[in-house]
Amino acid sequence: MFTGIIQGKGTLVSKRPVGGGMLFTIEADFDLTDPEEGESIACNGVCLTATSFQGRRFTLDVSPESLSRTNLGDKAAGSTMNLERALRLSDRLGGHMVSGHVDAVATVRSRTHEGAFTRFTFAIPTEISRYIIEKGSITIDGISLTVNECNSDSFSVAIIPHTLQITTLGALHQGDGVNIEVDLIGKYVEKLLGGGSGNLSSAGKLSPSFLAEHGFWK
Repeated sequence: MFTGIIQGKGTLVSKRPVGGGMLFTIEADFDLTDPEEGESIACNGVCLTATSFQGRRFTLDVSPESLSRTNLGDKAAGSTMNLERALRLSDRLGGHMVSGHVDAVATVRSRTHEGAFTRFTFAIPTEISRYIIEKGSITIDGISLTVNECNSDSFSVAIIPHTLQITTLGALHQGDGVNIEVDLIGKYVEKLLGGGSGNLSSAGKLSPSFLAEHGFWK
């Protein structure tokens, strides 16, 4: 698990095909203290396993699934990515709970300035729009952000200067693709309301009537 608070950026040093996927070598711009072979590192919001370390450099296996569902396959040597190492139980939860499992790739529709802030609007696949709510959390290329506005095919966020500077958002332009992970809570609630099994009601399902009966739904 991750928090969506970016620790630094990494440069893709090299990539090569391996068994239908890819092997990435990345160099971080910060020290990797106590690295462990097999640990999880989020690269542009994608949870990947580090297979070896050498100083600030590490290698990652990128599966065919990750290549097909994210923007990692479009990255060329020299590209920059946001990095976050896995959450420890003693860490502050500064963002929100992020799994590192990307739901879709969105496209930058517009980038505008609002005083010292920068507003991005992203076009999204309609099938994930129901999980995005105003003032809810969303992960963009691994960054935990708050949704300002949303509708059936887009949403917008306002970026503070600090975030723009320390992440890859500052380099985004209209038409660029980004990895999107929606908040996990909405997906779990949807599945339960849609007929998940369990002992939550006499019918074995969590339903609007059950929630209303117990004071959770009006």
